[in-house]
Amino acid sequence: PKATPTAPTQPAAAQPTAATQSAAPTSSVPAAPSTVPVVTSSSAVGEGPSVSFQTDLYTGKIYLQGGDIQNLGLRKYPIAVDDKAPYPILDSSTARLTAQQSGFIATDGQTLRADFSAPQTITDGGPITLSGQAGPLKIEKIFSFDPHTYLINEDIRITNTGKEPWKGSYFDQILRNDRTQSHWFMSIFTGSVLMHNGSLSEKAFSDLRDHPEEHGGPGWAGMTDHYFLQAVLPEPHASVQLYARPAGSNYVAGVQQALPTLQPGQSYTLRQQLFLGPKLQDQLAALGRGLEQTVDYGWFSIVAEPMHGVLTWFHSWAGNWGLAIILLVVAVKIIFFYPSAISYRSMANMRKLQPKLEQIKKETKGDRQQMGAKMMELYRTEKVNPMAGCLPIVIQMPVFIALYWVLVESVSLRQAPFILWIHDLALPDPYYILPLLMGISMFLQQRLNPAPMDPVQKKIMSILPVAFAIFFSFFPAGLVLYWLTNNVFGIIQQYLITRHVMKES
Repeated sequence: PKATPTAPTQPAAAQPTAATQSAAPTSSVPAAPSTVPVVTSSSAVGEGPSVSFQTDLYTGKIYLQGGDIQNLGLRKYPIAVDDKAPYPILDSSTARLTAQQSGFIATDGQTLRADFSAPQTITDGGPITLSGQAGPLKIEKIFSFDPHTYLINEDIRITNTGKEPWKGSYFDQILRNDRTQSHWFMSIFTGSVLMHNGSLSEKAFSDLRDHPEEHGGPGWAGMTDHYFLQAVLPEPHASVQLYARPAGSNYVAGVQQALPTLQPGQSYTLRQQLFLGPKLQDQLAALGRGLEQTVDYGWFSIVAEPMHGVLTWFHSWAGNWGLAIILLVVAVKIIFFYPSAISYRSMANMRKLQPKLEQIKKETKGDRQQMGAKMMELYRTEKVNPMAGCLPIVIQMPVFIALYWVLVESVSLRQAPFILWIHDLALPDPYYILPLLMGISMFLQQRLNPAPMDPVQKKIMSILPVAFAIFFSFFPAGLVLYWLTNNVFGIIQQYLITRHVMKES
């Protein structure tokens, strides 16, 4: 089925933003309705004449029916390691439908979308000027591209060529189908994002079906997925209507701005921006609009955000994200050196007690209550804490989970190579070499630990290296690299401490 543009049917509650005008409009801004329903237009997405363009960052098409960008590829972000085609952040195909839509809405509910004309192809990255007519409105739309960021500036000049005053509003929105994404054991948020009065609201498509959103005030609206963001950005202080809702079988998130009443012959220029690109945290934060909040690390943001900063700093001079992860392990090991040393010393002391523990086991002859009591007495006498061995794992688990989210959510690590066969640290090891090495490292680490007294526990512990190797084969290679490196450094530290403790006996 063809995906068709949808639009709000009434002008929103908004005051016009500061803009250049050839003549000052005289009438008041249209009043806002309590709700803004949607209607279906007759123009299909991705059909009809278009103008092609290419910049340092983009390659795309602007369709002249409506003057919208409905196909856009990111030249610096290939689809996959083995597919170097630009990632389609906007796509008019049915399977990957994501498109920009814009138009005008008169106070009587009529939706106006202009038929534009423009040069056939533009390759120098310069501004693209479209000229067209929508009912009584003469429209000139200018797209200009920032060479360093993924911002696209839009200047829309509107002239009333009719004989009567014209009242209405302008809408600009992102249309998307309901495809969602997942990353192995965790789902990735995909849906609408609205920033209104400094507060970010995220809604999954399933939630939008039952609870559409509408907010007034300064802000912006768009769609987000795993690594990329499509957003409509009015001027920072513009009073606009923000909305996200179902549109037939698809969904829209957009911005509606009320326009001043245009007398015959009068003009008005509206300015706004589109962000269509990767969620690079530093670049998003530099824009000062809260776009960086769309990088979602979940409950572990308090750890993941500084971790991403540290990883980025390591990468800035290591030049390789895999090496940056190894350096992160070194930093974590330094921070947790003292608690790890306490743990390893406790486990070494437990090894020294093994003969005495075996003797207690023989003396109690299967009386588990008596055996437990005698063991606890021995631990108190020898000043050994059997639970101390769990300390390094417990205190580093938040770091481990936070790194998972950094690897999964950060576009910086998308398709980041390491060495040899690892071409994408955000994907599982294709040959399972890192999980195998990690399993071996766990086996070696167990050899340094005291053997469990319980036969069942002993059997479970012997299976763990194999189980973890299989389990981690589904995790991003960068995460397995972190755990493997952590194990290697842990083995070295534990071996040196164990040898020292055993020599003391």
